[in-house]
Amino acid sequence: MQKDINQIISDLKKMHGTPRCELVFSNPLELVVATVLSAQATDQKVNEVTQPLFRKYRTWKDYLSVPVEELEEDIRPTGFYRNKAKSIRGIAGEIEGRFEGHIPEDVDTFATVKGIGRKSANLIVGLAFGKPAIVVDTHVIRVSRRIGLTGNKDPDKIEQDLRKGIPEAVWTDFSLLVTLHGRYVCKARKPECERCLMREICDYYKGGRKDV
Repeated sequence: MQKDINQIISDLKKMHGTPRCELVFSNPLELVVATVLSAQATDQKVNEVTQPLFRKYRTWKDYLSVPVEELEEDIRPTGFYRNKAKSIRGIAGEIEGRFEGHIPEDVDTFATVKGIGRKSANLIVGLAFGKPAIVVDTHVIRVSRRIGLTGNKDPDKIEQDLRKGIPEAVWTDFSLLVTLHGRYVCKARKPECERCLMREICDYYKGGRKDV
């Protein structure tokens, strides 16, 4: 990886400010639920739904004891609400049963929970527990490939490439900043290259905007 990671992070901070997740949460449980709800939904819509949701449901047992139809109705605006309700209850049951109600702070362990996976496990462990984590979402895949940080398309291989080329201390900040960049500048269909501070070191831009 022949890129200056410190310069990339500096440029990303100039464009997007403090590294951050746009989901609103106050504890690890809330972040898990918000992450499930964020699939195929905007963070803004999820935050609208979770504001009353988190007042109503405070523990994993709350999610397990409520009739599933009631939970579905509470999360309906996020879309795919039946699948999401089933996933939340499955995660709640597994965390209660396997881990005595405590979310694992180890990515490899947490990723074994059905409905979580490595992307979500990294995000939650990185944000909720402050541990270094590479979060390979669709934005990180796209931006990392365009910049030239990886040539892979498989998320697990991309995670390994980024782990090797980026100092562990900035894994989480890098992931959050790249997600913001993919969301607001390096968009899938119409990337706004002219306002990107990284365009001179970007393989995509230098290659005539042909996906690499």
